[in-house]
Amino acid sequence: MTTAEGQAGLDALIAAPRTGLIASDFDGTLSPIVSEPGAARPAAGAIEVLMRLAAKVGTVAIVTGRPATEAVGVGGLDAIPGVIVLGHYGGQRWEGGSLTDALDDSPPPGIAAVRAALPDLVGGAPEGTRIEDKGTSLAVHTRQTADPVGTLESLRPALEALAKEAGVVAEPGKFVLELRPPGTDKGAALRALVAERNAGSVIYCGDDLGDLAAFAAIRQLRKDGIPGCTVCSASPEAARVAAEADLVTDGPAGIVTFLEWLDSSLRA
Repeated sequence: MTTAEGQAGLDALIAAPRTGLIASDFDGTLSPIVSEPGAARPAAGAIEVLMRLAAKVGTVAIVTGRPATEAVGVGGLDAIPGVIVLGHYGGQRWEGGSLTDALDDSPPPGIAAVRAALPDLVGGAPEGTRIEDKGTSLAVHTRQTADPVGTLESLRPALEALAKEAGVVAEPGKFVLELRPPGTDKGAALRALVAERNAGSVIYCGDDLGDLAAFAAIRQLRKDGIPGCTVCSASPEAARVAAEADLVTDGPAGIVTFLEWLDSSLRA
């Protein structure tokens, strides 16, 4: 079941797919969450259904916190015809084999300070705590610790204090806190893409707290007359995302089922 506004978004895309935009997060949405980011792979059928949809819908896009080329590589996203991959929350764009970087490959202000401080800050954390350096942001993961929730909460005050001192944002996620530049979020990236593509309708699929900005963007787009639907890949770690979505599915496999339904609807 979906909300009335979400159903209107789905109906609009089905009625005029060539002006529609389908966008999705990658990790936790198209791909199950794994301990090592490099081991992530799309759920069965995800790439194949997106390939079919790309032939019918105006725009298919992936919006991720990963570097764009990394998402393309681990996900095999280059198999999707015409796909646009927005990495680093929109700071990078991969399209047709070419990468453009709004940050010009230079770490944003504050990131160098975060990079220098993090090893000492988390040095005494429980075994399994891991720092992921994305170049333009850094993330502290606790999924592999004995107590992921407790470990993250114990680190949170120091990480948030470091973020404030460095002038960056501390973005929470599933057993992760990411320190990244302000002003870069999936909502801004999605709104810019909708405007660029002159989209008449938009669907966004996500699973984590970082996707809430994209959900909010769709709510604003609906007020501006562009119908849309938000779809959640549900997980116990991010109940708030499901609460704010128009439609809730059972993890990445449920997202694939939803996309297959949409593809079938476009064939009707």
